[in-house]
Amino acid sequence: VKAKYQSVLDLGEKLAIKDGDVTEEGGVLKIKGQAATQYEKNLIWDKIKEVGGDSPADVKANITVADESVYHRHTVQGGEYLSKIAKHYYGDPMKYKQIFEANTRLLKNPDVIHPDQVLVIPNL
Repeated sequence: VKAKYQSVLDLGEKLAIKDGDVTEEGGVLKIKGQAATQYEKNLIWDKIKEVGGDSPADVKANITVADESVYHRHTVQGGEYLSKIAKHYYGDPMKYKQIFEANTRLLKNPDVIHPDQVLVIPNL
C-alpha cells in the first residue's frame, strides 16, 4: 500500500509537512501530519484521491493545518499578476479583488505586484 501512495508521501516531503508519520496496518496506510495552510492540505487530499479514488478504503489521513487564518501564502514569481494567482488558487481570475483587499498593507494598486512579495491568499 505504501508503494501505491508513494507520490502522496513525496508531495508531503516537498511541502515540508510537519510531524509527519506514516504507518501501515492491516493493508491500510495511515498518514498524519501538519500542513502549513489549508491549500497545502487540499493538495495532499487531491493527490490521495488521484491515486486511490474519491473514497479510498486503503488509506486514512489525518492532516491538520498550522495557520488557519489564511488559505495560503504565495510568493510572487516574475510574470505573475493577481488575476493569474486568483485563477490558480480559486479557479476564478475575478477573485483577484479579494487577494488585493487582503494585501492592502503591501499593495497600493492591484495591477502592480513584484517578484518575492509574499501575498496572503485569503480564505473565501
